[in-house]
Amino acid sequence: MAYVLGLNAYHGDSSACILRDGVLVAAAEEERFRRVKHWAGFPEQAIRYCLAEAEIDIDAVDHIAINRDPRANLLRKAVFALRNRPDPAYLLRRLRHAGKWASIGEEFERRFGRGGLRERIVNVEHHLAHLASAFYVSPFDDAAVVSVDGSGDFATAAWGIGHGSKLDLHRRVPFPHSLGIFYEAMTQYLGFPHYGDEYKVMGLAPYGEPRYLDALRHVVLTSTDGLFHLDLRYFLHHRQDAMFEWSDTGPVSSTLFSARLEELLGPKRAPDAPLEQYHKDLARSVQQTYEDAVFNLLNRVHEQYGVTDLVLSGGCAFNSVANGRVYERTPFRRCYIQAAAGDAGGAIGAAYEAWRRAGHNPRGFEMRHACWGPQFSREEIAPGIDRVLAHTEGRGIRIESVNDEDTYCRQVAEAIADGKVIGWFQGRMEWGPRALGNRSILCDPRRADMKDILNLKIKRRESFRPFAPSILREAVKDWFETDDDVPFMMKVFQIRAERRGQIPAVTHVDGSGRLQTVTADANPKYYRVISAFRDHTGVPILLNTSFNENEPIVCRPEEALDCFLRTRMDMLAIGDFILTRPGAP
Repeated sequence: MAYVLGLNAYHGDSSACILRDGVLVAAAEEERFRRVKHWAGFPEQAIRYCLAEAEIDIDAVDHIAINRDPRANLLRKAVFALRNRPDPAYLLRRLRHAGKWASIGEEFERRFGRGGLRERIVNVEHHLAHLASAFYVSPFDDAAVVSVDGSGDFATAAWGIGHGSKLDLHRRVPFPHSLGIFYEAMTQYLGFPHYGDEYKVMGLAPYGEPRYLDALRHVVLTSTDGLFHLDLRYFLHHRQDAMFEWSDTGPVSSTLFSARLEELLGPKRAPDAPLEQYHKDLARSVQQTYEDAVFNLLNRVHEQYGVTDLVLSGGCAFNSVANGRVYERTPFRRCYIQAAAGDAGGAIGAAYEAWRRAGHNPRGFEMRHACWGPQFSREEIAPGIDRVLAHTEGRGIRIESVNDEDTYCRQVAEAIADGKVIGWFQGRMEWGPRALGNRSILCDPRRADMKDILNLKIKRRESFRPFAPSILREAVKDWFETDDDVPFMMKVFQIRAERRGQIPAVTHVDGSGRLQTVTADANPKYYRVISAFRDHTGVPILLNTSFNENEPIVCRPEEALDCFLRTRMDMLAIGDFILTRPGAP
């Protein structure tokens, strides 16, 4: 057997995956083990998990694939430095960071106590890894492939065509012109300063009107060939480092916009300042500006290749609002986005590209589900249950074991229908940023007050942010204005007008929902609990949000138990155990 280890390292959402004879065996982000959101650095614990899941040690790995290539686009880097004369401290930091990539083989040998590992390193250019991560695991034989993100290997977007086992990358957008950096800069301007906060702008946008499109057209410029450019006078990222924390921590962004942006739009919002209608209108304008540029690109890509299937990747592929409008605003008829479309997913793309370079067919596997992380047996869960018993005397928590799965799912579904908040910890942990039915919190979508209840009991997040619906695949067309497959919660669609009143907890202010379709073959137990809820209520949908409390999604049983105990969650369904607080059924 041949093994390929794929990595995203020294960047946000560090991750690892492993292939056995071209088939994915395991994949996980380092943040789940370190318990630091978007953890950046060398993903040692994720690597060790992948090796353990494959039941091998590092010596059995044939290739170690990295989703970066320090040698890529060297001429463009040199020309950029000569023309822009960035801050010397910026150049020094970039050289140090490049040195980490160059010495990653040495880092492997140091951490794993083995020699000869650096000879197995395969560097894959960043956007090629993104495109490979999408196309090679997609269901399509022929597809346009598009990657859009902040930046990587001195490019910010790339596109090409996939045909069978062949992937051709035809064009890139060079740094510093970046839609990802535009969106992140505007996210900072709107008072959301943390790495990964862009989803807050997406959630806020439907509360506003696009009143500032004319102003933002000075910031992002598009052309008839599909390209986009930034007016760099409004930005700082080309003169100073956009990230100043990379290793063994969560990434921290520096300020990306210049004082000139405030001259154009007014003073930035402080993180603790109230959200005014101006901010909502600007968020809507930012989202539409982004969409206009992306769809301009996608339409030119379609003209170039003439295919109707599309795969998207890169951090911007998490813009689920735009993804849901692909069919409306382009001629593409099918669109696939894998569960970890961003930098974490580059580990899979690098692994499959290394597998291809080794002379193998990279198309032997299709990613139909996202369950590639750790799972835990009853014997591994039971000690945590015993600890709960020992330390919760007087709390009245009831613990029972239910071995019949139908009974188990029916009992959980009835508790959900009774308005309870349920922690759901089952099977293998999901790959990617979404909880998709194995590390989820489940609630009744029919209750208009459920969003407030959930925020009060656990999530404590901004009131404008929506919660997502999980729906049985066969019921989609009856509840949504689409019949698309969306297994990874990557697209927002309109809920049918006549259905919105039935599921207010997952209906956003504009009538939309971030859809997740669930099938019996991809996730049988989750499908069964939604089916039990449908049988009890007539509604084939559950509210699904991530199992966490301002932390990475839970990975291990002890984290699920701790979250249950420190919050006001009503019930925890973990393995075949059910823990119930007093007052819950």
